[in-house]
Amino acid sequence: MNLVWQRFTLSSFPLKEYLATSYVHRFLVGLLSSWRQTSVLIQWGDATAAALLSLVYALAPFTSSTLIGLLLVACVAFWLLLTLSDEATPANVSSVTPIHLLVLLYWGVAAIATALSPVKKAALNDLGTLTLYLLLFALCARILRSPRLRSWIIILYLHVSLIVSVYGLRQWFFGATALATWVDPESPLSKTTRVYSYLGNPNLLAGYLLPAVIFSLVAIFAWQSWIKKALALTMLIVNTACLILTFSRGGWIGLVVAILAVMALLVYWKSVEMPRFWRTWSLPIVLGGLIGILLLAVIFVEPVRLRVFSIFADRQDSSNNFRRNVWDAVFEMIRDRPIFGIGPGHNSFNQVYPLYQRPRYTALSAYSILFEVTVETGFVGLACFLWLIIVTFNTAFIQMRRLRRLRSVEGFWLIGAIAILLGMLAHGTVDTVWYRPEVNTLWWLIVALIASYWTPLAQNQTNSSNLESTVN
Repeated sequence: MNLVWQRFTLSSFPLKEYLATSYVHRFLVGLLSSWRQTSVLIQWGDATAAALLSLVYALAPFTSSTLIGLLLVACVAFWLLLTLSDEATPANVSSVTPIHLLVLLYWGVAAIATALSPVKKAALNDLGTLTLYLLLFALCARILRSPRLRSWIIILYLHVSLIVSVYGLRQWFFGATALATWVDPESPLSKTTRVYSYLGNPNLLAGYLLPAVIFSLVAIFAWQSWIKKALALTMLIVNTACLILTFSRGGWIGLVVAILAVMALLVYWKSVEMPRFWRTWSLPIVLGGLIGILLLAVIFVEPVRLRVFSIFADRQDSSNNFRRNVWDAVFEMIRDRPIFGIGPGHNSFNQVYPLYQRPRYTALSAYSILFEVTVETGFVGLACFLWLIIVTFNTAFIQMRRLRRLRSVEGFWLIGAIAILLGMLAHGTVDTVWYRPEVNTLWWLIVALIASYWTPLAQNQTNSSNLESTVN
């Protein structure tokens, strides 16, 4: 059974041997290697790429999608330049991971869906957008293999998110005009301020801040000095408060899932240092305490209670009713094109959805990541997407256990990455802010962070054996 799981998750896939015999890899990688020796730009390639990524993550909350798109094009062009000028060394070969293979497979399915789409022109345009995001992942996975650059990108994002959160809290205290109807007009919370900061939408703000909350939490353990820990605690409080004040139900669901996951993983990480009693009971105590705090908030804090109960109001809540009507139309779209869907992207969706929509229920997306993936690329695309997620989590758990044995603080960032992905998926179950550049760039950053820690299974076992022999 273990062998089957390793093969399914590509843990034992001989990537190094495969790439060494791959004609395409040998032809492309190193094509411009002779130029690399004389180019100052390429000699500082990783630093230049990190600067481009810094621009993406520093400007994402404050600027238009058009500018972010141009920056993504620059990142992709530079990744291509770096790849063509690379030398086919074992280090460069090992930078390709099972996650890369699944990302490539998903792109291939999307390309087939584009070719079979009833709206090929729109689908082709959105395939280009998807390609930008997937190659952003490739560049991030390459750059984040450097601990110094990895730390820089995480710190940059945390400081930018702190600015975003502070402005969001200012909106709460001084008021902010609702740019759309974000709450059921008949709800007692219809006049409540929902903060949206620089992003213009509270649900989008919640999706953007979720990784910041978890990263700031694990930074308390990863950062060594007390000043840095105090900064991380400040970030945690401010980001969490701002996310809660978005009153985004999907954001709250994602936050709860992510917090429960990160606390469970932190207990697992620390369990080797605990006495037997705490090793057995610490996890139930921590999770029970968190659930108890949540229940107390639902019982005694009226705004929280009203928003939580509205989740179960079904069609009596206008937002729920809207999603239900959109989902009914989406199910019909999936039924008519179940294998490869209508093609990737919101342009394809916008052209096909009006043929199925209920009167007065226009929509730009399926309001669920899983439904959106299925309607765009069919059940084949959904299976590939789920496979990618499983391989990503499996890689993260394997590398987290390796770093736990080595007592490396780098493992805390992996703990945060696992919890963030779970939280974003939980939020994405009932919303599609995942497809907005501010959130989608973060998703692929987190996936790339996990990929950057990957080492071949044989090397993992060698490291473990060396460690055990050293201890003995």
